[in-house]
Amino acid sequence: MAESQLPGERSPMRPAGIAITGGRVVPVEGEPIEGGTVLIVDGKIAAVGGPDLKPPPGADLVDASGKWVLPGLVDAHTHLGAREEGEGWAGHDTNELTGPVQAHVRVLDAINPADEGFRDAVAGGVLTAGITPGSGNPIGGQTVAIHCWGRTVDDMVLRSPAGMKSALGENPKRVLGERRVNPSSRLGTAAAIRTALVDALSYLEKQEDQDQEQSAQRLRPAPSRDLKLEALGRVLRREIPWRQHCHRADDIATALRLAREFGYDLVIDHGTEAYLIADKIAAAGVPVVTGPLITARSKVELRNRTMANPGLLAAAGITVAIATDHPVVPVHLLIVQAALAVRDGLDRETALRAVTINPARIMRVADRIGSLAPGKDADVTVWSGDPLDVMSRVELAYIAGREVYRYDYAARAGVFAAP
Repeated sequence: MAESQLPGERSPMRPAGIAITGGRVVPVEGEPIEGGTVLIVDGKIAAVGGPDLKPPPGADLVDASGKWVLPGLVDAHTHLGAREEGEGWAGHDTNELTGPVQAHVRVLDAINPADEGFRDAVAGGVLTAGITPGSGNPIGGQTVAIHCWGRTVDDMVLRSPAGMKSALGENPKRVLGERRVNPSSRLGTAAAIRTALVDALSYLEKQEDQDQEQSAQRLRPAPSRDLKLEALGRVLRREIPWRQHCHRADDIATALRLAREFGYDLVIDHGTEAYLIADKIAAAGVPVVTGPLITARSKVELRNRTMANPGLLAAAGITVAIATDHPVVPVHLLIVQAALAVRDGLDRETALRAVTINPARIMRVADRIGSLAPGKDADVTVWSGDPLDVMSRVELAYIAGREVYRYDYAARAGVFAAP
């Protein structure tokens, strides 16, 4: 795939905007518009309307007749850039296995924007990704939400941190057990999480006491900082969600139990057996980021996997997002997973929400991305046809109003803008 200045790229003399006209516009939060127009000005969506919406004089016109226009897709659970493709051990930076509690580490520090996976993401319409640490530890570290194109990860960040990764079940039990590091059981994993959160509560109380003393002018030397406990304090203050890796129904029940004990905002990641206790998850108001869906039953806790899971969860009233867990499933197949979920019972509208606005809300970036609405970042994709048809492809992709990708039919290859 080539990298060059795209036909639509501009010099610093910017046009009056970009108007994508004539397509079937799917805002996600709103009814589809036939022959619609999406107007982009200064990197933001300025207007979304029907054929009567007239572009301003001097705007670049993009004819999308016969095509579909959607917001950029959002994958809330990937390891893009932190588990690089084709690099072997040298590019694997998802797990810090020097101890069971790694709340202070930030996956942001491990992301390489040059990872080939980011090209696949954009070519597949995925313009925003949630990147998480791995699941080798009971507490694995801080997640981030980023745009999928840029020179440095700092240029790509939408929200950091976007959550705290935690893991229950087989992965921490196996990984730490093999290293002869405690804990190495389900009960030990839950205990390690509880202990860390209790320590964080004590840390917050000491901070509050110090603040009160300082306000009363009885100054004391500041206590030494603890980056792990500071990070967990953000969870307990509900500033960021707790992203709980768990597959089996009993592990999901443990996740719900821990959340009740400590009062944080819980998100279930994977949730392979979530459909077995969907009523309990719905009653708790907990969203589920489910996936990867296109996988074999490669371990015990996946034996009850079913492609019907997203549809069953949505029918129970649960907010559902679909994820690839890239590179477990290649990120560009996110929309294929959504299509397969539709085949197995998920309705089309919910399927599109599950790869756009729902994951955006889960990562708390829905004010910027996830739907086509005035004021949001102009993350827009133009598809050759219905995105839930596997024969459709992304023909154009814009991130923050900049054309970053175009499919060249003559060369049968995608052309990317320079990061």
